[in-house]
Amino acid sequence: SVNFSILIVAIVIFLLVLHHNFLGLSDFLRRELSDSNPLGLQPIDFIPAVPQRLTDERNDKEISVVIAASDERLGGTIAAMNSIYHHTRSNVVFYIVTLNDTVDHLRLWLSNTALKNLRYRILDFDPRILQGKVQVDPLKADTLKPLTFARFYLPNLVPHAEKAIYVDDDIIVQDDILELYNTPLKPGHAAAFSDDCDSTANKVAVRGAGNQYNYIGFLDYKKETIRKLAMKANTCSFNPGVFVANLTEWKLQNITKQLEKWMALNVAEELYSRTLAGSITTPPLLIVFYKQHSSIDPMWNVRHLGSSTGKRYSPQFVKAAKLLHWNGHFKPWGRTASYAEVWEKWYIPDPTGKFSLIRRHSEAYEAK
Repeated sequence: SVNFSILIVAIVIFLLVLHHNFLGLSDFLRRELSDSNPLGLQPIDFIPAVPQRLTDERNDKEISVVIAASDERLGGTIAAMNSIYHHTRSNVVFYIVTLNDTVDHLRLWLSNTALKNLRYRILDFDPRILQGKVQVDPLKADTLKPLTFARFYLPNLVPHAEKAIYVDDDIIVQDDILELYNTPLKPGHAAAFSDDCDSTANKVAVRGAGNQYNYIGFLDYKKETIRKLAMKANTCSFNPGVFVANLTEWKLQNITKQLEKWMALNVAEELYSRTLAGSITTPPLLIVFYKQHSSIDPMWNVRHLGSSTGKRYSPQFVKAAKLLHWNGHFKPWGRTASYAEVWEKWYIPDPTGKFSLIRRHSEAYEAK
């Protein structure tokens, strides 16, 4: 009986030690999770699973889609996600990057509409990440859009995925995004973009912006730092509004650190073209991915729908496009834009009434 009592005491002590270690491990994991994004890209909200009936209808492949959500363009984000969700049977998880003051509006829009069954994670983007990396004109400080740089931090946003898709908020998807996700990337390539020279039909003249289809349209080749890179000025540029990323390769090559390096160098030396053709997020990407990226099917980024109010594509071509991109100043939710009616099919009205469609006299939106 003494031996039995000793055995009981030993078991109790073992269980107490095990319980203590388990609590310690839980605290450690909590600290790890809270500290895993030192750059301020913190998860705010996550719906972990779709209802069983929807799981049965969709296949098991999980696709990570990263998209930004600024308050003044939130309707665009909603329409883009709606079009993606309704054209796929895959388990898409949206990683929605936003600023803190937009979270409540976004969550309300998602939970009170047809998108309530989406799988999503809301991530707060801390603009302080960009300190010293973006040149801010004091007279145009309000034109800086921090969320346009979210794409530079993909591994922080989607830490556990091997692959992810990034899309701008001014797009509509008309086919299964699984096809875009399955874009083959060559060994050593961290991303696949749509080249600006891939289709003559995609070209549009931008007055005063030089040639927006090659590197000289984005970078100042008079600067020694640029010349030392030995990048041919007539090299075809690419559009970073839609791309597929191999996040394993991205981390191996430290792509984020490379991008930040060129952002900081531009602040010090003004390396971007003075007649910049497009977004200020493009030049560092062009440098880092010079002849080191794969290509996506150009039908997965049919762009320039927002470059003018005129219809530059035929209705048949627009219908055949797998992804429509309203890059440019004329957004389908703002000024009169071509094929805005296609975009409106996927727009879900704001339950708060805060976001409304304006067809005339809207404020100018930054072109991406």
